[in-house]
Amino acid sequence: MTTATAVCAALAVLLAGCAAGGTGARDEGPAHADSAAGAASPAAAPSRTPDRVDAVELVMSDPEVSSEVKRELHPCVADEYPVDVSYGNLTGGSADDVVVNVLTCGDAVGVGSYVYREEDGGYANVFKAEEPPVYAEIDRGDLVVTKQVYERGDPVSSPSGENVITYRWTAGGRFTEEYRTHNDYGKVVGDAPSPVPDS
Repeated sequence: MTTATAVCAALAVLLAGCAAGGTGARDEGPAHADSAAGAASPAAAPSRTPDRVDAVELVMSDPEVSSEVKRELHPCVADEYPVDVSYGNLTGGSADDVVVNVLTCGDAVGVGSYVYREEDGGYANVFKAEEPPVYAEIDRGDLVVTKQVYERGDPVSSPSGENVITYRWTAGGRFTEEYRTHNDYGKVVGDAPSPVPDS
């Protein structure tokens, strides 16, 4: 009886916390792209999340995808392919769009990023970026593409910086660039002398 009472009390506290006003966890960092997209454009109808797609089949059967990317798309271990898949409302369609990133097996470098929109019972490629290293994400209803920048002599594991490009879907039925930022990565100097404390 004591355990049942404790469980009921804990449940009541949890439900009371959820029912309280405020935005809860969204105060601490970004919301999921689909909820944020809805908040950004309240007039837009919520889209339904499609059934989980076979991203490998989607990319391999897409004539827009280069043969180089298709060559990279092979299992790394057993039947595990190097793809990341995200769902979110980017184009205002009746179903969430699908973002697919194709990576290399060894060092997980992005070799291709694609956005697929549901059309006529299938998926149409509405965006592609195939200049590695590249990675696409959904951020508050926008498509954000990160491209790492290498200077001469940079190893693959240590790029000098990155370009972050934000794209937005337009009424014309395509993505257009909205913002572009460049970040330089700091270099760790291993030979720098240690500071001497004041005596």
